[in-house]
Amino acid sequence: MKDIMFPTPYKILSVTKETKAEYTFRVACDAECAHGQFFQLSIPKIGEAPISVSAKGSEGNLKWLEFTIRKVGQLTKGVFGLAPNDNIFMRGPYGNTFPANLFEGKPIVVITGGTGLAAVRSMLHDFEANPQKASPVYLIAGFTDIDSVLFTDDLKRFSKCFKTIYTLDNTSADGYEKGLVTDHIDKVPFDTLNGCNVVIVGPPIMITRSAEKCVKIGINPANIWTSIERKMSCAVGKCGHCKINATYVCLEGPIFDYKTAQNLLD
Repeated sequence: MKDIMFPTPYKILSVTKETKAEYTFRVACDAECAHGQFFQLSIPKIGEAPISVSAKGSEGNLKWLEFTIRKVGQLTKGVFGLAPNDNIFMRGPYGNTFPANLFEGKPIVVITGGTGLAAVRSMLHDFEANPQKASPVYLIAGFTDIDSVLFTDDLKRFSKCFKTIYTLDNTSADGYEKGLVTDHIDKVPFDTLNGCNVVIVGPPIMITRSAEKCVKIGINPANIWTSIERKMSCAVGKCGHCKINATYVCLEGPIFDYKTAQNLLD
C-alpha cells in the first residue's frame, strides 16, 4: 500500500467460518505489518472499521493477510456477504506493535478472552516457528462455550509447543477447563519465570481483572502489555472517538503497557 490514507481494493482469497459469529478472511496483500497492528476495512457506501491482523504469510510470490471478523454492525454484516474473488477495501497498517525486542528469549504469558485471541494469533505463530523469540510460552485462552472457540487447528498445534490452558466460562468439554481465565492464572509458575512479560487481550473487564491478578502476583505493570481496540474508529486521530483524556488510542496505541493502560480502560 503506497498511501495508507486511501482505501484500496484487495482480493479475498478465502473465507473460513470459525464460529456462527466469526469468519476469517484471507486477503491478497503485500503490505508489511507487525504484530498488533490493524487495518481499516471498508465497503463503499456502507462504512469501515478497524480490524487487527490475525495472521500473515505467503504462498509462492503471493503474500496475504488474515482478518478475523465478528458480525456486530452494519459493516461487518456487509463483509459477511463477501466471498472469495470479491474485493474488500483496506487502508493501513496503523498503530504500534507488541515490543518483540523486549520479548526476545524471555518467558511470556499470553492471556486472551474470546476474539482477543485474533489480535495475538500472528505473534503466537511467530513464537511457534521461532522458539528463540520467547521461551517458555504460556497461553491461557478463554471462550464463552465450545461453540465460540476460535482457531481450533491452531489451538491443537499450540498445545504441542506451548504450555496451554483453554477454558470455557460455564461449561465443560474435553481439553478445556471450566471457569474464567482469571480462575487459572495462578496455575502459571510465575516465581520461576525470570524476566517474564504478560500479554492480555480481550474484553475490558477481562483485561482489568487479569492484569490486577498478575500485579498482585508480583508482575511489574510495565511488563504487562495489552491491546485496546474497542473505541477506535478513524485510525488517524481525527474523529476523537478513541480519545481518552489526552490519549488518542489509534495514534499512540493500540498496544500499551498496563502502567499506562490502567488509566485508559473502562
